[in-house]
Amino acid sequence: MWLVSLCVTLYNCNVTRQLKIGVVMGGPSSEHEISLLTGRNVLRGLVEAGHDAHPVYIAHSGNWFLGEKRGVAYDPTHVCGKFDVMFNATHGEFGEDGRLQQIFERCNVPYTGSGVAASALAWNKTVSCDVFKNAGLVVPRAVVIYKNSFDPPHHLKEVHWMSAAPWVVKPAACGSSVGVSIAYSFPELERSIAHAFSYGNAVRVEEHINGREITCGVLEDFNGEKYHALHPIEIIPPEGRFFDYQVKYDGSTKEIPAPFFGEMLRHVEHVAVTAHKALGCRHYSRTDMIIKKNKIYVLETNTLPGLTAESLFPKAASWAKLDFPRLCEHIVQLALS
Repeated sequence: MWLVSLCVTLYNCNVTRQLKIGVVMGGPSSEHEISLLTGRNVLRGLVEAGHDAHPVYIAHSGNWFLGEKRGVAYDPTHVCGKFDVMFNATHGEFGEDGRLQQIFERCNVPYTGSGVAASALAWNKTVSCDVFKNAGLVVPRAVVIYKNSFDPPHHLKEVHWMSAAPWVVKPAACGSSVGVSIAYSFPELERSIAHAFSYGNAVRVEEHINGREITCGVLEDFNGEKYHALHPIEIIPPEGRFFDYQVKYDGSTKEIPAPFFGEMLRHVEHVAVTAHKALGCRHYSRTDMIIKKNKIYVLETNTLPGLTAESLFPKAASWAKLDFPRLCEHIVQLALS
């Protein structure tokens, strides 16, 4: 009888093999500190899920260390060889643009998140918007400006022809709303473009869509679906602000389950899954949108959504009764499948 009870207990606990997991965090990006928050949260989740998880710290210099404290720098091949799977908890350039994924591929180690090609596509907002349009999705109109050919009289006129003020100015390749601003006049526009150039050589100036800001996560092989759209979240920034880098992480935004039902809910979920598939993402992603008069505009897809205590993806997963340790476990199993 005790043997039967033990078997039932093990079955109900959904016991899986303990894995040695390297949680990669940090990196040479402007989102280094946010990555550390994600990495530490993931470490706690994996340990709670019963795994042997260890921090793998990448310094601003690009050196790899075992543990967050700087000791001896190791070759990535040596580090990756110590683990069954790598959990990619980085954010920003290098970690999200395909370069770190190339290292994992060369080391022949399983890793979480999208592969090289999808990461590179999603990281470049201009290329990804073209992919979205080809998939039948709607994106804001935009003018792309390159640093080495920026001609203010010409480009400011081109922006004006595209749409009237205000305009959203963003680096063509950055995450977490880094370098994003809203310009309400031509002097502001020129300053915003100059600021965005400090983060890269290409800038997108988009028409400002005055609507409801929505984000919707996709988690693969969950709830009986190959591509499961989590319930969308409506983001309500503090009055007079938009969802910029600061309010994204300081807890001042209000984030609620988007009050959509029926056809609109299905439409939002369809857009998130379509964006995920069009880019070739894998495991999980989160797509940001603006809804205006029932028309959905896709802004971007995040191939490595934040997994901090304040992040949106874990909140949406929790509404699907998937707590954080089980979410981390699920993502790891996707990497191994």
